[in-house]
Amino acid sequence: MKNVLAIVLVSLCSSVLAQKIKLTEGSLGSLKGQTSIKTEFKYDMSVGKFDKEDDYIKEKKKELNEKEPGRGDSWEKNWKSDRPDRFEPQFRELFAKHSAMSTTGDNAKYTLIFKTVHTEPGFNVHVMSKPAYIDAEAWIVDVLDPNKVIAKLSITKALGRDVLGLDYETGLRLQEAYAKAGKELGGFIRKNAK
Repeated sequence: MKNVLAIVLVSLCSSVLAQKIKLTEGSLGSLKGQTSIKTEFKYDMSVGKFDKEDDYIKEKKKELNEKEPGRGDSWEKNWKSDRPDRFEPQFRELFAKHSAMSTTGDNAKYTLIFKTVHTEPGFNVHVMSKPAYIDAEAWIVDVLDPNKVIAKLSITKALGRDVLGLDYETGLRLQEAYAKAGKELGGFIRKNAK
């Protein structure tokens, strides 16, 4: 009986935390048969309980520097460099694999603009953890006329966690969130571009 209850609880928690993708405007039909898409990333977001990312960075940097001088400065550098070095390549790799479109942008008619609107960094302190996740918007626009929006999609709760529970570093948790978003968005577009 306890095992059944545990399975039900895990299923309920998983469904509450599950990533959702929704087409909010336009159509994905223009992407049918496309083999390449350009990608751009924008980060105008809230972070955790902070409405503005700058406020989060300021607070976290101060907290870490008080514990160990220079640690907050290093953290801030990594917070920003993880985007082009870890998050974006991971997103592109899995998006390409699951959408069957190259993300190099060669001969692309469309650009995918991935806009992160909220980041929950999560935490892992051995005995307790909270998974990271991101919420985002994905805009598909014409390469020649970026004001021509073909489609808009919302991505909520793209979870980032290591299967083995070894995600002690914020960057790793968030890298996994971008990987999950890329994989699921790629699959969603491939399935719905008809």
